[in-house]
Amino acid sequence: MESGKIQVLEVKKPENKSEPCPNSVSLSGSEFSERMRVVELPCGLTLGSHITMVGKPRAAHAEKDPMIALVKEAGETMMVSQFMMELLGLKTVEAEDPPRILHFNPRLKGDWSLKPVIEQNTCYRMQWGTSLRCEGWGSKADEETVDGQVKCEKWIRDDDDKSEESKATWWLNRLIGRTKKVAFDWPYPFAEEKLFVLTLSAGLEGYHVNVDGRHVTSFPYRTGYTLEDATGLAVTGDIDVHSVFAASLPSNHPSFSPQRHLEMSSRWKAPPLSVGSVELFIGVLSAGNHFSERMAVRKSWMQHRLIKSSTVVARFFVALHARKEVNLELKKEAEFFGDIVIVPYMDNYDLVVLKTVAICEYGVRTVRAKYIMKGDDDTFVRVDSIIDEVNRIPAGRSLYIGNINYHHKPLRYGKWAVTYEEWPEEDYPPYANGPGYILSSDIGRFIVSEFESHKLRVSN
Repeated sequence: MESGKIQVLEVKKPENKSEPCPNSVSLSGSEFSERMRVVELPCGLTLGSHITMVGKPRAAHAEKDPMIALVKEAGETMMVSQFMMELLGLKTVEAEDPPRILHFNPRLKGDWSLKPVIEQNTCYRMQWGTSLRCEGWGSKADEETVDGQVKCEKWIRDDDDKSEESKATWWLNRLIGRTKKVAFDWPYPFAEEKLFVLTLSAGLEGYHVNVDGRHVTSFPYRTGYTLEDATGLAVTGDIDVHSVFAASLPSNHPSFSPQRHLEMSSRWKAPPLSVGSVELFIGVLSAGNHFSERMAVRKSWMQHRLIKSSTVVARFFVALHARKEVNLELKKEAEFFGDIVIVPYMDNYDLVVLKTVAICEYGVRTVRAKYIMKGDDDTFVRVDSIIDEVNRIPAGRSLYIGNINYHHKPLRYGKWAVTYEEWPEEDYPPYANGPGYILSSDIGRFIVSEFESHKLRVSN
């Protein structure tokens, strides 16, 4: 890459901008079925984009093993009717399932609560985030809103109190002026074998869903996903789709590379390195085509004040990709953000140990940090908690904290975002175990020295 011998690929590489960016996309139900019930949105979405779908939920059917219900006895069947509408990142990853940027799942029948609900979530690499379940209660007035809209609207539930006394109390309050606003009770927005018109729109803070002209749910955007990444709409489950219409789509094709962020902001660039005063160095293992993961890290825990002040330094460690065009984009990204260390060999999972050795070498020789941590690009690190922990270690004492595991669901981490687990035996195993671990600099120097003298036991 440094020699520039592969720069010619930049000319040969087809430009994404050559792909048309229609302002709208319209499909009939039959056309939608012919496309495997997926609508491609070549240029993704933008602020103000909206998708309207006309559909009819099918009648409930019996299932022996429903994924959304708790079956009490083996062989017992449950009546289920549900469908999923999902925004997919069709161009975000390769050779794996695309991320579900928005998972909108109305469950008319069959949910474990035995009530109709709407569940919303995101999913990447089979790892679901924290779900937002709308169960008919309605969001409270003091809860966070999305563009001024509540996350969940209220609808009539079977267990609502509809007694004559409650109705009389409501009318009495109205007559004496205690209630200035008339409250309407609406049914659950979907019914079996009944047509509906659903509109999904993109706001400043999140997605909004209206059904038959009434706001139903709002789902805030989550870190790591952008509107332009939503290049597909899929509808599956117990539903017949009559038509799909997407409008106010972006007219310019976004560049799915670091270049799209150059005009947005430079606040994610790595701060200047202050060698010798670094308390903790965090090496993050990543892959060449994991741009979305790295951006999620840059926008979240890498914005911590200790990293901004260079007390803690974080760098991504990435090996070369089999596709040369990916390496070109990686080189541009490294030059712009200044937080990537490219290790000079082709990427392979079997070489993850070599990346870890590279993290140790960078930590002790380039940064000269007191402590070194290895992490992954899908890990959220609670920097302040880790610093508090290592500061309790007496000066000059060696430290190895291994077996640091993490949870994929946000806001459910342990002590460090990364849950600390004590090794059950008297001594730690003779290898670095788990997706994260912390070493003191003397152990890091020992690892590098042993590796360079071919004495280090390396295994995967």
